[in-house]
Amino acid sequence: MTYPPNGSAAPPGHPAAPTRPNVPPQQTRGAVQGVPPSAPPPAPARRTAWAEGVDRLRSAATTEPGRLRIIGALLALLVVAFGATTAWQMTDRSAAADDVLHSSQPLSADAADIYRSLADANTAASSGFLAGGQEPAAMRDRYEKDIRTAAAKLVTAAASTDPGTSSAKTIAKLNTLLPQYKGLIERARANNRQGFPLGGAYLRYANEKMQTEMLPEAENLYTNENERLRDDYDAATPYPWIAIAIGVLAVAALVWAQRRNYRRTNRVFNHGMLAATAASVVVLLWLVVGHTVARSGLNASYDGGVRSLNVLHDASIASLKARGNENLTLVSRGAETTTVKGQTKDKYDVDFQKQMNVLAAKLTAADELAADDRAGRTPVDGADASMKEWLKRHTDAREQDDAGNYQGALDKIIGSKQDKPTGECFDLVDQNLDKALAHEQRQFSTDAGDGLDAMTGLPVGAALLAVLAAAGAVLGIGRRLSEYR
Repeated sequence: MTYPPNGSAAPPGHPAAPTRPNVPPQQTRGAVQGVPPSAPPPAPARRTAWAEGVDRLRSAATTEPGRLRIIGALLALLVVAFGATTAWQMTDRSAAADDVLHSSQPLSADAADIYRSLADANTAASSGFLAGGQEPAAMRDRYEKDIRTAAAKLVTAAASTDPGTSSAKTIAKLNTLLPQYKGLIERARANNRQGFPLGGAYLRYANEKMQTEMLPEAENLYTNENERLRDDYDAATPYPWIAIAIGVLAVAALVWAQRRNYRRTNRVFNHGMLAATAASVVVLLWLVVGHTVARSGLNASYDGGVRSLNVLHDASIASLKARGNENLTLVSRGAETTTVKGQTKDKYDVDFQKQMNVLAAKLTAADELAADDRAGRTPVDGADASMKEWLKRHTDAREQDDAGNYQGALDKIIGSKQDKPTGECFDLVDQNLDKALAHEQRQFSTDAGDGLDAMTGLPVGAALLAVLAAAGAVLGIGRRLSEYR
């Protein structure tokens, strides 16, 4: 028996045939057999742009034009990276060298001047006090000049120091202590003019404030600025190894590309790549030689300038402290004592001897640093000779004081030239140290300036030459590509 198709009418006299849904034969059979319908096959995963790019690059690398394009791109990238790295590293080093010459070293010198001015003001105040009620105008002027110098240098240092730093706090503290010290000195002078013994007490109190509060703070400022200077040297002198390494790699790649070109075409020169190689070699040599010269100049400015300046500053400060203690030995008249190896001695005379030992050691160190510099050694040797004479005259003054001859001791300290006073020796030490400091400052400026000059133009020049080298490499490769068209 045959059945009509689904949806057709049954023949007359026959019941209507049952209808079935339109089901594909496979699904029907599966359903009949109890097998679930099968899932459609998954769509292939879409490839990433990176994978497609790698495939295109791999496909291009199978042809010579494609390989040349890849080589050209890599050469240009290497040369540009070389120029950019050179400009970056040398800009940093040049900026640090500029800070050494124009910022950190001058600030270090200012900090040393603050230290010396405060110590010298203290010495001048005690010398003027010893002279009696009417202190000499020269002593008064020297004291006032030192105070003005210290105040001005503190303003300069504050303007160049970041707020909240250790140096900023030190400067603020010194600005608070300086008026207090000046007030004590004025009280000492006022009482001394009237012949009151209280003047000596005020002077000793002022000296105590200077020695225990102000000079330690000034020394901290000096130390901090020296550390800042050392940091700038550390930033300016290291070799730019990253730039040098990339430069060597770029030159090697350019040489390899030209050798490859020669082996494939028998053409000795490719003008574009030859120009790129020449420009890269110039930048590399400029980088190595220029930085070597700059490093040499900066190292010389530190070894022959900064180190000598530090030692001479220390010697000058020791000399000033010694002179102040020598004066206070007579001002106090034994009021301040200390025990040394079981013996009672004048405190200020003990401090005087300590500072003279420091002075002797610093002069020896300065003489060694200036061993090959006659112009630098001459004032140091002069200061050393004056220091030795100072010690002899000081011994005579102490003998007079110990014998009860106060006026004789006073004459040996601040008397006229006929008395051969120690003040004359102190002045010679101070003058010779000033000459040595001026010489070393000039030496530093010359050497550091030479170091900075050796870097001048290198960052910009390297960047420009690198761009020209990259253009040469691309043009050289383009010339080869044109042969395949």
